[in-house]
Amino acid sequence: MTASLALGCASLGNLYHAIDDERAAATVDAAWDAGIRYFDTAPHYGLGLSERRLGAALAGRPRADYKVSTKVGRMLEPVPGGGDRLDDGGFAVPATHRRVWDFSRDGVRRCLDESLDRLGLDRVDLVLLHDPEDHADQAIGEGYPALRELRDQGVVGAIGTGSKDAAFLARFVAECGPDEIIVAGRYTLLEQRALDAILPACAAAGTAVLNAGVFNSGLLAVERPHAGLPYEYGPAPAEVVARAAAIADVCAAHGTTLPAAALAFAGSHPLVRSVIVGADSPEQVRRNAELFGTPPPAALWPALVDAGLLDPRARP
Repeated sequence: MTASLALGCASLGNLYHAIDDERAAATVDAAWDAGIRYFDTAPHYGLGLSERRLGAALAGRPRADYKVSTKVGRMLEPVPGGGDRLDDGGFAVPATHRRVWDFSRDGVRRCLDESLDRLGLDRVDLVLLHDPEDHADQAIGEGYPALRELRDQGVVGAIGTGSKDAAFLARFVAECGPDEIIVAGRYTLLEQRALDAILPACAAAGTAVLNAGVFNSGLLAVERPHAGLPYEYGPAPAEVVARAAAIADVCAAHGTTLPAAALAFAGSHPLVRSVIVGADSPEQVRRNAELFGTPPPAALWPALVDAGLLDPRARP
């Protein structure tokens, strides 16, 4: 399987900082022009703003030519008067709604109905239970069977889950055998924890992997990692920055860059179908697409293994 590049649409929901509608639309247009045809969103991203912007940007394009995934499990409930303050979930949007965890059958179906309305679509290609690790029993016992019903009815194409929790992902794949899963930050150039249980479980179940968080929140997105960059949605610890900098040194010695190597590595495993990368501007999309299309030299990988910076099992 050759992995393709996908656009993660959290930034369309004003992740960390606000962008306007024109810039959001131009970002999707740039992705389309770069050949990207898979777009991943969720109600969580900007309290529905990402879904609305993505749907508007894709409107008028042939529906058979692109794929959209969204997520369920976080219901958006109106908050009277919430527009007077900002959301506290990491998105620069008015707090007009609050997120309520709900992986029940009714919750899943209602959540999807509302997403379809925001997207302006009558079906989506993939629906994922969103970060259900703290609600694992309900997600597996109620949420996933609800997704199977929706798939059988033709409302959705494929079904699965998305999470950064390695133990939950391995359990979910083993018990549910989903079509696809999003693995967030657990199979990157900086860490390869997915090799221990997630990827073997996916191989046994025939589950495809969508690899997200491949820059580890931003630490691997620059050529020279430094203190102050984010890692796992918080400040990067000094030892993690040092490891990333050491990887960058090996990349430079082989005529490539850390971001280029991170993207190439993320798509190198045979189970990985897509590499999902976010962007908040057309320039970021074009840079990522160019890097993704320029793989580093093959000698890089054994050099990283020899330096103790890459798990030997992960060598592309």
